[in-house]
Amino acid sequence: MPNYTKTEKDTAFFAKHGELIAAVISGILIAAGFLIPSLSTFFFIPAFLIGGLYKAKEGLTELVQNKKLSVEILMIMAAVGSVIIGFWAEGAILIFIFALSGALETYAMNKSQKELSSLVKLQPNVAVLVTDDGERIVPVADLRIGDIISVRPGERIPVDGMIEEGHSSVDEAAISGESVPIGKQRGDTVFAGTVNVNGALTVKVAKEQKDTLFQRIIELVEAAKNEKSPTQQFIEKFEGTYVRIVLIVFVLMLFLPHYIFGWDWRETLYRALVLLVVASPCALVASIMPATLSAIASSAKKGILVKGGNHLEMLAGLKAIAFDKTGTLTKGKHEVADVIVREDMDEGHFLQAAASIERLSTHPLASAIVRYSENKNISILPVENLDDFPGQGVSAFVNGKKWKLGKASFVTGNQDSFFAEKAAQLEKEGKSIIFAGYDDQFAGIITFKDVIRDEAKETVKKIKELGLHTIMITGDGVGAASAIAKEAELDFFLANTLPEEKLVEIKKLRDAYGPVAMTGDGINDAPALATADIGIAMGGGTDIALETADVVLMKNDLKRIPEAIARSQKMNRIIKQNIVLSIAVILVLIASNFLQIVNLPLSVIGHEGSTLIVILNGLRMLKN
Repeated sequence: MPNYTKTEKDTAFFAKHGELIAAVISGILIAAGFLIPSLSTFFFIPAFLIGGLYKAKEGLTELVQNKKLSVEILMIMAAVGSVIIGFWAEGAILIFIFALSGALETYAMNKSQKELSSLVKLQPNVAVLVTDDGERIVPVADLRIGDIISVRPGERIPVDGMIEEGHSSVDEAAISGESVPIGKQRGDTVFAGTVNVNGALTVKVAKEQKDTLFQRIIELVEAAKNEKSPTQQFIEKFEGTYVRIVLIVFVLMLFLPHYIFGWDWRETLYRALVLLVVASPCALVASIMPATLSAIASSAKKGILVKGGNHLEMLAGLKAIAFDKTGTLTKGKHEVADVIVREDMDEGHFLQAAASIERLSTHPLASAIVRYSENKNISILPVENLDDFPGQGVSAFVNGKKWKLGKASFVTGNQDSFFAEKAAQLEKEGKSIIFAGYDDQFAGIITFKDVIRDEAKETVKKIKELGLHTIMITGDGVGAASAIAKEAELDFFLANTLPEEKLVEIKKLRDAYGPVAMTGDGINDAPALATADIGIAMGGGTDIALETADVVLMKNDLKRIPEAIARSQKMNRIIKQNIVLSIAVILVLIASNFLQIVNLPLSVIGHEGSTLIVILNGLRMLKN
């Protein structure tokens, strides 16, 4: 934590809260002017200068540097005009309320970004490095891949890595939004910014600080803050044109009402000044950004990183979502599905021999057999003369018998109609098969399948309830694709698709349904992610998938997809409410001004009050 001097702290405090402080001082001076009428001018003048400082500077800077008219210019003109015609009190109130609404808008923006900026504070600056000479504290930035660090109970894990020793519960809320700590043991992956709850851990560094998942979150969030939604972009372009129109009407109102309606010159000027106030689009301009930033902030807290307001707004308009299979709908890790043995073979003995041999192999299917046997508490036997035959299988002696595991032709040259029929049937279901046997005979077969994610079926159901079509696009064969699509209850699937074909299929889906999202995790998904209206990447996916996607699910949690869509729909509803309210208030106040019903103080209250309402309404998106 940096050490600041008292002067630096005071400067930082005033930079953050100066606008609100100025507004409050302005309000106090105005109140004093009303309480002491004889000295009202003495109080109103500094109230004008102090209250209007920030907004005047903002408006003039925009005008001089960017040659752009803004609502601040309208307010400055209205306040100065009020003084010219002798309405000191009304002008002072205008400045005060405008300054106060500006300060509260700034507060709202800061509030909506609080969840985002707090991410940086969660990243440790130092780590305990374990070396041959003992432990020492080093900057996290100095850690390199392969270094060993120690993480004590209650400390934040400084880098992405793998547990070498120890077991603990780890609070991953900063990454995924999941409030329940997750049990971790040797071999499990841990992430920077998460909290080691109750056990000492020794962790091997897997990524340098700049490449950690947590750092990636921070970078994506920073980029998202600068991306604006289409509606926001339109409003900002519209603002300059609208202000010009108001100024033209203002000039016309300085003369025409006197000749057309017979108003005296003082009333004509007064109504022209009121028009500057009531026609200012402050509420309209503030209708979008607070809601958008609040939605991005609350999404990040739940482990959904949206790379900009434009993507968040577009989520609500999706008509279909396409999913990759391996690593997206499934865990990308094969598990044992079936164990089928011949009549005279005991399944336990069969698994014991298979697991004893396969525990010496690094093949993913071998690991699945070992895990399956461990779950059944099957012990491991000594293995002798292990031989590996690439592309065919492995052989080894177990209890004096030479076992073979692999392809059917490798295990034996003999035909077995029972296992042949079973294998053909199971392959149609998309399962991988290992044959096993000894003495030139089949002893049994073990089948594997890529296990569907626990939340996949529930996610698909919720997406359908939102009115979207669900499709799987995979490079896998029809059998495997059909099994997963049926289990997840997708509308339909497309199998045997190459990366470039996935891109074409996304375009076809867009033509058939409308805006479409693609969800994937691999390099082969990147073209489709880029082509889709919204690309959604799994947080554990490849770097190119994460860079290409518009939305990242940081904890690989598919349930966050319908949550993100629902959040987008809510945000768009709030924005529409704000726009309708702000336009309605402007029209009512303009009409009331022409009818000479509303005066300057009431117009200020009505106009700035609507601005505060839309800001507060936008902040509702902070609620999860």
